[in-house]
Amino acid sequence: MEHQITTGRDASSTGIRRVTLAHPLRWLAAGWRDMRMTPIASIAYGLLFSLGGDAILLLAWQSPQFFIIAVSGFVLISPLLCAGLYELSRRTERSEPSSFIGSLAVFSRSREGLGIFSLLIVLLWVAWERFSAIMLSMMHPLQESKNAIQFVTTVLGPDGQGEIALIWLLAGGIFALGVFAISIVSVPLLIDRNSDFFTAITTSLRALETNVLPMLLWASIIGLLTLACFATLLFGFILFMPILGHASWHAYRDLVE
Repeated sequence: MEHQITTGRDASSTGIRRVTLAHPLRWLAAGWRDMRMTPIASIAYGLLFSLGGDAILLLAWQSPQFFIIAVSGFVLISPLLCAGLYELSRRTERSEPSSFIGSLAVFSRSREGLGIFSLLIVLLWVAWERFSAIMLSMMHPLQESKNAIQFVTTVLGPDGQGEIALIWLLAGGIFALGVFAISIVSVPLLIDRNSDFFTAITTSLRALETNVLPMLLWASIIGLLTLACFATLLFGFILFMPILGHASWHAYRDLVE
């Protein structure tokens, strides 16, 4: 099945299309449709995200610093882990058989590009971990807290160090936006066209440059749904991660020629 592009003209010679503010909602609708067409495989990925994430956070629960770093790492690797969902959407689009086991082949088929992207994510995570360690070490409540909830409550309380926390959160927001910028279409491009790593990253950056407002809206939707999933102890990922993964594939198809 050939993907239908709903917007008109090309953005530039780089092969990026312009989209509108209405597109992010269309991508969500398309993601929901793909999940309904591949329910077992999609929910299997959702369960992996949810249960795997809960296991990681449970292990780090007693250490506020490790807990915060674990959450950051979990969010960072999400675009990479969604490669299986992108493959399901790719196969569905082409009317090819789609299954959970079959979708895992993408990690072997695109191992070079995904491997380099994984290395970049690891380097970014290490950089963020070091920055966070420095910032968190400046917060005295970190040493006194027995778990993540107590740490957050203390920091945000009247005797906490909210200014340092605010700086850390603002830096985290900028960092998250940077990661979003390089991953908008990079992983789908790597697995769909066997693109080289540099082309995938620069194409993703161009997609953001050409469609700033729609991309910021899309990032906000992803962020809000991710927060909602964390509020449900990650069980929300069972439903929302497959939808977001499939939707991100359709974002790639609309953005890249």
